[in-house]
Amino acid sequence: MAGRLDGWNAIISGGAAGAGGAASDIYAREGAHVAIIDRQAEAGRARADAITAAGGRAFFLQADVSQADQVNAAVAAALDRFDGRIDTLFNHAGTLIVKPFLETTEEDWDWLMSVNVKSMYLMTRAVLPAMLKLGTGSIVNTSSISAVAGTPNEVLYCTTKGACHMFTRAIAIEYRDQGIRCNAVCPGFIRTDHGLRELKELRALNVKVSEEDIATLQGRICEPEEVGYAALFLASREASFVNGETLFVDNGMLVGT
Repeated sequence: MAGRLDGWNAIISGGAAGAGGAASDIYAREGAHVAIIDRQAEAGRARADAITAAGGRAFFLQADVSQADQVNAAVAAALDRFDGRIDTLFNHAGTLIVKPFLETTEEDWDWLMSVNVKSMYLMTRAVLPAMLKLGTGSIVNTSSISAVAGTPNEVLYCTTKGACHMFTRAIAIEYRDQGIRCNAVCPGFIRTDHGLRELKELRALNVKVSEEDIATLQGRICEPEEVGYAALFLASREASFVNGETLFVDNGMLVGT
């Protein structure tokens, strides 16, 4: 059987580890040739090597995706390897800050907006021209349940993810008639290094996110692969009439609150 992305060229930002790393593995298993763009050189190269050793196709390009010159260079290198064709982009790169609001700084704000929002803008801007030449393409952005459900001590993070939601919708409506789809995947609490750090730091600030609380909120913690498979669906032809949508991967957490 052909894979769901058989013959596709895919770029995944933040694809070295965590849910982005899981997506890199999943996309490659489904037949895509995957360009992993990430700051983490060791993890990125190891991920690409593991995919190749398993019979898939992947390569790593190091870049800070909040920096325009590095994004443009990485995407140009990917396009060269892909003979000018990009079928899908997964904007997964991102991070978080857990702090009481009045302890946050302007530097915190600027950094988090750059990593979580500006990176999405830069990557999409760099990739869209190649998709427009094809007349088709799919973009998936990682947002979060925090875009619509506020959490104490995460005002900056929630704000950046709210921006990701609207970026997704606006790109979808602007480029729909040119064959481009854009959707977002929105995890709840997730078992990644960032996700586990988030829980630890929230607990230290007496936010109710103990293991028992997580079980009440979303049944259990989300696994990285579950986010990767949701992104795969949104990227694939199976979601050909899904555009501008936000897919929550939270096991009913949002609807139960």
